[in-house]
Formats: sequence, C-alpha cells, structure tokens
Amino acid sequence: MNETAGRSALAPLDEDFHRVLAIVAHPDDLEYGTSAAVDRWTAQGKTVSYLLATRGEAGIDGMAPDTAAALREQEERDGAAVVGVEDVRFLAHADGVVEYSVALRADIARVIRQCRPEIVIVMSPDLVMPWGLNQADHRAVGLAALDACRDAGNRWIHREQLEVEGLAPWSPTAILVVAGSAPTHYVDVTGHLEQAVGSLAAHVEYNRALTGPMSDARAVVTGALTGGAAALGLPGVEHAVLFTRYAV
Repeated sequence: MNETAGRSALAPLDEDFHRVLAIVAHPDDLEYGTSAAVDRWTAQGKTVSYLLATRGEAGIDGMAPDTAAALREQEERDGAAVVGVEDVRFLAHADGVVEYSVALRADIARVIRQCRPEIVIVMSPDLVMPWGLNQADHRAVGLAALDACRDAGNRWIHREQLEVEGLAPWSPTAILVVAGSAPTHYVDVTGHLEQAVGSLAAHVEYNRALTGPMSDARAVVTGALTGGAAALGLPGVEHAVLFTRYAV
C-alpha cells in the first residue's frame, strides 16, 4: 500500500455489471461482511442471487439436523432480504461433510447456467485464512465453484444440462474470491454497515448458539468492514470489502 501517495495498492472494483451469483457452503457465510457489498449492488439495481451448498443442518449443537435445516434456511432468506436479495437457492449436500466432486461442480454449473451472472462470488478454498484454518466445506465448495465457472461455459461438460435441460453454456466475466490471501480489488461499502449488520443479526438462533466474540453480529461485521478499510488507507473510506478478482 502506497500510503504516502494517499493511494491504495488495491484497485476499485469495476461495477459495470448487472447480475451476480454468490456461491457459499452455509447459511451465514455471506453475512460476515460480504453482504455489505451485496447491499450496495442491490441498491444500484443489480440482481444478486445466492446459492448455498448446504442448509447448515449441522451448525447448531443441541438442535437436531432436520430442525436446524429448516430454521437456518429461513434465517438465510431473512438475512438475504435485508440486503435486497430475493433469489436464495439451496443444494442438497450434507453440512460438514461436503466433498469436492464432479457432481458438486455440475450442481453449481447448472445454477450458473440458469442465473447467467456476469460476476460470481466464492469463498476462498485456501487451507489457511486470516483467522486460522479454513473449514472443510468452505474449501470444497470454494474450489468446486471456481471450477464450475469454467465448466458452465463449456458445452461438452455436463452435457445433459444442455441436451436434456436446455441450459445453454454461460461464462461469467469474473470471479471474486472472498477472504483470499492476496486481495486485488475493493468495494467501498461506506453507508452500508447497518444493512450488513442486520443481515447477520437475522440469523437469530444460530447467533444465539455461538459463544464468545462471534455471537456479537455488530462487532463482527464492523470489525471486518473497518479492517478492510484500514487495509486501504484511503480518505473517506470507512468500510470496505476486499476481493481477489480473477478473469474467467
């Protein structure tokens, strides 16, 4: 970062796009800061869809998976609505034991072909994250989503989706990786903190089951977004979301 020149080494994200698909493993994964960028984009009139590989059924200790699945699905829909997202989709993979596979890639590619996004958001598949070891489902879904972006544009991969389901190939313009080790771009989300906090706070029962600092939605989201802004060091940017951008 070139602080002496008052500029950041990261580039502002080119927001000349209209459709976004965010792909993650669990309910609440998008609510730890990314939802602030989502709120900015929906306020601009962009369409954002969510795809979750699981329903988070293994995420609440002491609550049976069937009960937790229905609860966490609704909490995700409630949190998404706070930031203007109406299209929330769930796959049928098992929480906690998601495996990277061609089948998972096919499931994700199908939704990419259905939604036809210009931008796809995925969580980093890195083993080590800024806060410690990355969770297994995050790694599996992150890597599968990266590969599915290429799959979706190739008519000869998952051919039944074209030949039987009538889904034409589609290639997004770019992939934005959340929480990567070497971010390249930022989105100034100053003014969108309250909506981002609200999206995480909507996960009422899940947050109640957490212990320690992670149970405080406001503190967690504020910390993430102010930390992003601090990494930039740009005047007037109070909150920011950082991404690693890859062309497809």
